[in-house]
This record gives sequence, C-alpha cells and structure tokens, in this order.
Amino acid sequence: MDQASSLHIAMFPWFAMGHLTPYLHLSNKLAKRGHKISFLIPKKTQTKLEQFNLYPNLITFFPLNVPHVDGLPFGAETTSDVSLALGPLIMTAMDQTQNQVELLLTQLNPNIVFFDFTFWLPKITQRLKIKSFQYFIVNPATLSYTTSPSRMSKGINLTEFDLIKPPKGYPNPNTSSFNLYSHEAKFLALKRNFEFGSGVLFYDRLYNGLRFTDAIGFKGCREIEGPYIDYLEQEFGKPVFLSGPVLPEPPKTVLDEKWGSWLDGFKDGSIVYCALGSEWKLSEYQFHELLLGLELTGFPFLAILKPPIGFDTIEDAFPEGFKERVKEKGIVHSGWIQQQLILEHASVGCFVTHCGAGSLTEGLINSCQIVLMPHLDSDHIINARIMSRDLKVGVEVEKGEEDGLFRKESICEAVKVVMDDENEIGIEVRTNHAKMRKLLLSYDFESSCVDGFCEKLQELVM
Repeated sequence: MDQASSLHIAMFPWFAMGHLTPYLHLSNKLAKRGHKISFLIPKKTQTKLEQFNLYPNLITFFPLNVPHVDGLPFGAETTSDVSLALGPLIMTAMDQTQNQVELLLTQLNPNIVFFDFTFWLPKITQRLKIKSFQYFIVNPATLSYTTSPSRMSKGINLTEFDLIKPPKGYPNPNTSSFNLYSHEAKFLALKRNFEFGSGVLFYDRLYNGLRFTDAIGFKGCREIEGPYIDYLEQEFGKPVFLSGPVLPEPPKTVLDEKWGSWLDGFKDGSIVYCALGSEWKLSEYQFHELLLGLELTGFPFLAILKPPIGFDTIEDAFPEGFKERVKEKGIVHSGWIQQQLILEHASVGCFVTHCGAGSLTEGLINSCQIVLMPHLDSDHIINARIMSRDLKVGVEVEKGEEDGLFRKESICEAVKVVMDDENEIGIEVRTNHAKMRKLLLSYDFESSCVDGFCEKLQELVM
C-alpha cells in the first residue's frame, strides 16, 4: 500500500483481555495491509499481548498508567486482575485515563480512533478533528436487540415483558422463534439499571457512544449480519461497517504433549470438549449437573471449567464417585488451555460453549459440532439464538424457563443430537455448519471483507 492511502489508526479497547485481544487480532489484519496502528494499553498488560503482535514495525503499544480507584486491589489494570463484581471499578479507572488519552492523541494525531466503552472519547476526537469509530466485538444482532433507539427511547422503565420480544423493526423473519426465555428477559431488565463505572448505567454508556461516534463497526460479515447492519444504519442514521469475521491466525505453537497424547487415544470425532469461558463460575449444583450430563453421554470428554462458587479447586467439588467412574475417559481442568489447537484435533467431535463471540468463531471454522449453553449475558444470549434458531448451526441446551437452570439430561440430549449421524435435527445442523465453515474458510473471503472495511474507513476520514 502506498503511503498516501495508508491510515494511522489508534486502538483504545475496554481493559479486558476479551476485548484487548480481538482488537489486536484486527490490528494485525489492518497492519498486514500497510496501516499504522497505535495501540493504547495498560502498562503491565503490554507484555501479555506483545507475543500476538505480528507486525511490530507497524503496530506500536502506548502504555497507560491506570489510576488506582478505591475498592480495587493495588496494581489492578484489567478485569482479569479482579473478580467479576469489581469490573465496574476497572471501568471507573479507565474513565480516569481521559487526560492521558487526550494528550497521547494530540501527540499521535491519528486519522481515526477505535473504541468501545469509553463514551466520552468522541468529544475528545471532535476537538482534535479526528474521526471516532465505535467498534464492537459483540454481534450487531445483540446491539440491535438491546440498545437501538427504538429500545432506548423507553428509558429505564423497560420490563422483562418488553424485553422478551425484539424491538420494533428488528430484522428477524420469525420473531416468535426468537423470543427470549423469561429468566433471560429478567436479566436484561435488571442490567438496564446496572451502573458500569463512574456512576454511568451500562446501556447509557454504550448508547451515548453510539450517538456521538462518527461511525459504528462490528466483527462479522454481511452474509451473516447484513439485516442487522441495515437496521442499525436506519436506527442511528450513520454508517455501520463490518470488519469481516477476523479469524484467528494459525497458531505458531504445537499442542502440548500432555493433551496431544490423550486426544490421540480416541477415535476421530468422538470427544466432547466443553469450555465455558474465563469468567463463568457455576454454582455447585450446576457444576454437578454439567459433569454428570457429560458423563451420561457415554462419550469421552475434556471440560475446562473454573472451580464452582465456594470451592478453591475443581477436584473438591466433584460429584461423589465421579472421578473413579470416568477415570481417564473424562478430564476436568481449571487452567488455561490451547483451545484453538484442541478444536482442530481430529478426535474432537463436539464443542459445548458459553457462546462468547471468539469461541463461536473458533467453533464455526472447525468441523466439530456446536452445543450452545449461553452464559447469562446479553451478547451470549443473543449469540445462542442466532446460532440455534436463525442460522441453525448448533443445538442449544434446554434450560428452565423461569430459573434458567440446565439439567444433566438436557446436556446429554443436546450433545447426542449433534453427535448422532441419523438424528434429523443433527443432520440439519451439521449441514448448515459445514456450509458456514466453507464460506468462512473459502479462499479470499475474509481478505475481501477486510479490504472492503479498509476502503470504508478511508472514505470516512476523507
């Protein structure tokens, strides 16, 4: 790319590894095309991400000193340094970096700044005559459902009965099939009043950014997200761009021998891999139901879980006799694991996921079938509906309508549906998944998406 057409882009994502990492993945895609990236990052967190910077000649980290906020442990910078309940205080600390950020942007003078939760950023960029771009790692279907002007105009008085159905004009051809469970709608109604840093309500934080940003962006492609993009452009009256699926780069490491040798001991497509993300701690009851459900399937399994609430280790929380019954056929592990390499292994036939955006992308580009067990969070809930009812590329675990609890039988049933070669629903899901995987991995598909995204960014800053 010639110097005249290259952009200088600043990245300022929310201080959580689940946001910092996707922003860096996108930075790599943009730097590959010759664009210069200035990445604003908490000082001590920089070392965690440097290994994933594939273009250090074009991607430069600019460390920020994260102020201490009362109630936070000293030295806490990101949500991975604290419990889930302290996340809003990390947001407060991030808000207090405003002066540092303005000074850096004044010195760097980028063409455009990507941000997600710092709703105050567009006012700074307007003063500096820099374009702002609110880039979300959640899908546009989620934002359309929860934060469109049609929804937000109702204020904080939205009830679970309002939220159980999509907002007016929501682009789902069969809205009745998209309705949320009662416990999910109750959660969204409660979250509407949830303070997320500096006394600002969570959805107000997102909405105020959306109102003042120059343009909006999402990870995704028009083949999947198109109707929701059209809806948001109409609702907000501003351009919405898609960066493409931002597929993870092929790992440069190999699978640890410990896991490779265990996986190699089973036939192709026979193992159930279950991973519920870095933040979801189950209750003891749900922890037991999940493990007993995996055992009930009769398939070998590898489950990556945090110790349940009230326990220091996963072993202390095992159901009675569980360890002896499953022996080497079932492993439960609480540490970090090379998920991308695990999912690529030929013996893995099923992926039980909490429905985080990154995990779903990894599931879709691999041949293992997907079982959806969404964490009670807005984007995970909508992700599960899109995957199970709209795209029909996975099967969702049935939960109680009111209490949101799953049972061991519902875990077992969902796994068996996708693993059964003769089950009618399983056949449909496997067929749709194969088509989606072929699209996402097809030659030049992602590349053309990113090229189109870059062209739109260049038009924005002209």
